[in-house]
Amino acid sequence: MEWQPVISHRFKLAEGPFWDELTQALYWVDIVGKKACRLEGGHYSEWLVTEPVSAFIPTIRGDALLTMVSGVHRLDLESPPHAPSLSLFCVPDPTEGNRANEARCDAAGNLWLGSMQNNIGEQGEDLPITRRSGGLFHIGPDAKVTRLASDIGIANTLLWSTEGDCVYTADTLESVIYRHTIGAKGLGERTVWAQAHERGHPDGSAMDSQGYVWNARWDGHCLIRFAPDGCVDTIIELPVSRPTSCVFGGHDLKTLYVTSAAGDQPLDGSVLYARVDVAGMPCHRFMG
Repeated sequence: MEWQPVISHRFKLAEGPFWDELTQALYWVDIVGKKACRLEGGHYSEWLVTEPVSAFIPTIRGDALLTMVSGVHRLDLESPPHAPSLSLFCVPDPTEGNRANEARCDAAGNLWLGSMQNNIGEQGEDLPITRRSGGLFHIGPDAKVTRLASDIGIANTLLWSTEGDCVYTADTLESVIYRHTIGAKGLGERTVWAQAHERGHPDGSAMDSQGYVWNARWDGHCLIRFAPDGCVDTIIELPVSRPTSCVFGGHDLKTLYVTSAAGDQPLDGSVLYARVDVAGMPCHRFMG
């Protein structure tokens, strides 16, 4: 694969890529840089906020959600980059010292959000993670919050089966990817779906149209493509040391975008793209 940066910018901790089919636009964040970023029609925009932001998801009403330390906020996309207009939508995790991390919408447009102990200092420095205080939350279009799971270290990866009967999540502290069944009363049985691997730790993921999971491997310099049974199918080498997540985009969903964190390699901190042979599953806007 021939990997190229989508723009020349380098970010401190690029994360949470989202491809919006309606506008053919790529959304992502710089968590440490406190930026919400969008690339639409070759035009790059960014909104500067005052706290770490982990996901940037457009909504059906035309604004977007930002998942931040203080909660989930609505962003007016017409507001100025240096003075974004934000309004608080909900506070999924009220635990003192926690922050949002992974966030994506299911096929019905509900937001799922995983949290963790905040590991980012006031000056962007790394803070130690000393507790498993993260949770997993379901947020409906009416802002109703339901806690689905607790005792999570670093919540990462949110993907759903095509039937919608299970969800895949990762705990980066444990280096595994879990499969949870979904029932009428929430999450059911949890099993380890993909074991720890020597090539880094599981971060964000995307699913292709064949049901394979493409997982970014923090400190692993690669993506691992897992087969539907959780076994390793392919290792895709990357020119970045700390890939953070990935998403399928483009008009045919055969362009793979990969976000990354700052490091020592020339492309570390960039958002990369490459053409692939299989189409991905689409992202979903928030329905509220």
